[in-house]
Amino acid sequence: MRLTPAEAVLQDLGVTDPSEIDLEAIAFDAGAKVRYLALDGCEARIVGANDKAIITVNSRSPAARQRFSIAHELGHWHHHRGQCLMCRVEDYHPRTGTSRERTADGYAADLLMPNYLFRPLVRQTKKLDVSTIRSFAEAFDVSFTAAAIRLVEADLEPSMLVCHGRNGRRWFTRSKSIPERWYPQRELDHESFAFDIQFGFAQETLSPKKMGADAWFDRTGADHFEVKEQTVRIGRNETLTLLLFHDGRMLEETDTRRAWR
Repeated sequence: MRLTPAEAVLQDLGVTDPSEIDLEAIAFDAGAKVRYLALDGCEARIVGANDKAIITVNSRSPAARQRFSIAHELGHWHHHRGQCLMCRVEDYHPRTGTSRERTADGYAADLLMPNYLFRPLVRQTKKLDVSTIRSFAEAFDVSFTAAAIRLVEADLEPSMLVCHGRNGRRWFTRSKSIPERWYPQRELDHESFAFDIQFGFAQETLSPKKMGADAWFDRTGADHFEVKEQTVRIGRNETLTLLLFHDGRMLEETDTRRAWR
């Protein structure tokens, strides 16, 4: 397996277990000092000159967010040293297009959840659900969202993540085994479990539950399929839904809509 720049840093430092990923030590080795101050309007920033830099992290943020912020700024230090940067770090989520922020996010994900440590644990995992995601988040000391994205993109099971806020879908990502034609609706369907959690007082389920695919996908033939859905609240006005695809017909690359006419 070819190492990414962040993974190469970890291996050069002899990191063999997630508990050994000491971000302040990694920053020091890269010539950057980490300090914690109350920040308004951003989660972190980096100021550097020559081979030295100072990374300032919001002291009021949760520990997992602080770790991501440090890793993200180290991504800028690795890839964009010498460039003028105005950085507003957000929680890890898929970004479209190519940008310096996306590059820094990718570096942070590889630094916090390196594939050479992450994927062996994935291969030992028998199922994907919220409990599994939480166990990975704890093992790698990252946010629930970051662990969920990494697991879905590792393709442990054919799956999709969809994040919603009060005004509709914010972002989504899918595993490689999911054909691109399965594109989630912007608005939550009132029949979905996610709707009751997002807009009501429903509690998350203990395991993924069956749901008609047409509650999530507005396309001909979706009503002939089922997915499994499990939703959690990740913020005051934000939910994250895990969708599992267990019907092999949904995974066929050929569009089968003609069969339903």
